[in-house]
Amino acid sequence: MSAAEITGLLLAFAARLVTGAQGHWRGCPPKAEQRIYFANHQSHLDWVLIWAALPHELRARTRPIAARDYWTATPLRHWLTRAVFNAVYVDRGGAARDPEAGDPLAPLVAALEGGDSLVIFPEGTRGQTGEPQPFKGGLFLLAQQFPAVQLVPAWIDNVQRVMPKGEVVPVPVLCTVTFGVPLTLAPHEDRAAFLDRARQAVLAARPQRG
Repeated sequence: MSAAEITGLLLAFAARLVTGAQGHWRGCPPKAEQRIYFANHQSHLDWVLIWAALPHELRARTRPIAARDYWTATPLRHWLTRAVFNAVYVDRGGAARDPEAGDPLAPLVAALEGGDSLVIFPEGTRGQTGEPQPFKGGLFLLAQQFPAVQLVPAWIDNVQRVMPKGEVVPVPVLCTVTFGVPLTLAPHEDRAAFLDRARQAVLAARPQRG
């Protein structure tokens, strides 16, 4: 077993130890099929929590999206995301910031064409409120290009309390990932309608209080 594999097992164990990393499959079962998991985004630990909540056999082909500027800024972050999590790096801002940058979705398209599943956060940046911000258009474009890939909404609960902004030491708090009912892009559905429906699907996966 390689150092990266051992580290991955230890990180999954640590995530469960600190957070519980409980996965609740309310809308679909955990199946070994190609999927795009899309979720609310409140912490740098979000994709670690989803990864740890997945069954072991699904992790190897489920790749998180990682902002290149942040996750390659130090040798340790770069090694963890590349060797342990097999992340797909994206450039924040992409063509919107630099017309010469090319298609910012190209790395995601390449991963899906290779048969991998993805974990993405359609808000694009971490939210500071209880509800997700409006979704950006990447999920819609991927749904158009890969209609056979299942789109699974997920709600990550409590993770912002584990690693509050500015903190470096995790706080033990029970967290859950609730996987909702899969979506498909409806015929002739426009971008705005689909993205609003996808956002509502994430909200619908949120556990009921009380």
